[in-house]
Amino acid sequence: MQEHTGTVRVETTVDSREGAEEVARSLVDHRLAACAQVSGPITSFYRWEGATQADQEWLVVAKTAADRLDGLVAHLVRTHPYEVPEIVAVPVAGGNPAYLSWVRDETRGGGPE
Repeated sequence: MQEHTGTVRVETTVDSREGAEEVARSLVDHRLAACAQVSGPITSFYRWEGATQADQEWLVVAKTAADRLDGLVAHLVRTHPYEVPEIVAVPVAGGNPAYLSWVRDETRGGGPE
């Protein structure tokens, strides 16, 4: 297993499939993620404003280069429909070297094409 791949997996959730697809497309269009996958619906249980909530959401999982993480997080905070969006990043410890290289290559640049 590799100790450092220079790639990160980022998760966020959105309250509709359409919203999740918009988030995923925006991350890829802005070259902040090489790939973003939408899955769901899922049911999320969480505490918000003093009460336990249970809501249907869609999960967006994005793969990005480690040096693009700050830009990806800033983009999500700015554009996400939630007041406090879940944004969780986990370093990728290993995987297919060709795929990981592709992720890093596809996140070069900074704007929609």
